[in-house]
Amino acid sequence: MKNQYKILIAFILNLSFSLFELVGGIFTGSAAILSDSVHDLGDAVGIGVSFFMEKKSNRQADNHYTYGYGRFSVLGSTITTLLLLVGSLAAISNAVFRIVKPSPVDYNGMIGFAVVGLLVNGAAVLVTTKGQSMNQRAVSLHMLEDVLGWAVVLVGAVVMRLTGFAILDPILSLGVGVFILLHAVEHMTKSVEVLLEKTPDGVDVEEVLAEISSLNEVVKVERFHVHSTDGKRCFAALHVRANESGQSIKTQILGILHDCGIDQVILEVST
Repeated sequence: MKNQYKILIAFILNLSFSLFELVGGIFTGSAAILSDSVHDLGDAVGIGVSFFMEKKSNRQADNHYTYGYGRFSVLGSTITTLLLLVGSLAAISNAVFRIVKPSPVDYNGMIGFAVVGLLVNGAAVLVTTKGQSMNQRAVSLHMLEDVLGWAVVLVGAVVMRLTGFAILDPILSLGVGVFILLHAVEHMTKSVEVLLEKTPDGVDVEEVLAEISSLNEVVKVERFHVHSTDGKRCFAALHVRANESGQSIKTQILGILHDCGIDQVILEVST
């Protein structure tokens, strides 16, 4: 199944369930469920944006985007993760408020909604897991957050039903919010690094330059730039001065770059 259609399924599941949560939050009186419904609605918007961006990113290069449209996937990832950051901060804020000012909830109703929530969001995680693009990984992080959130709601509701310890609900919600916030920050950092054309992870520039410079014909590597357009493919541009500029030296240099995971290369060799 193509990445964009996996995201579309996640969007439909998330949007439908956020409306279901809204009713559930009002019915049970649970602030955790009610706030999560608003959070999931924001998720649905972000995932909808991700679907558009993922579809756009699969277009072939043209005169408008000669490097291709792959960076649209990174842009979608950035927008989706930004919404996740905002949602996590809102959930943390709400949890703190409920710790300070607890209120009664319907534990049985929470258990029922939590079971449905785990099933629906678990299905969405299975659909989006193992995504290759940064955009799909961001969507999968959204879905994982929801699964963890509902697992916490379920465990908390059962414990609270047995003990009457109502403050456990916002305490657990606070823990999940902080956990997701940290992961969202990490993912956002990676997305921004791609947009800023940072050297891709796994490419050791000093090692690459040392291997190229060790070739007998090479005099000096005068320029070397490497970046990724989408977090997956690596592009490099370099100028090498050598004793000869024939196809042999070019083939050797391209082989070194290929072994380092760089397949798209602009290579200039001069004597």
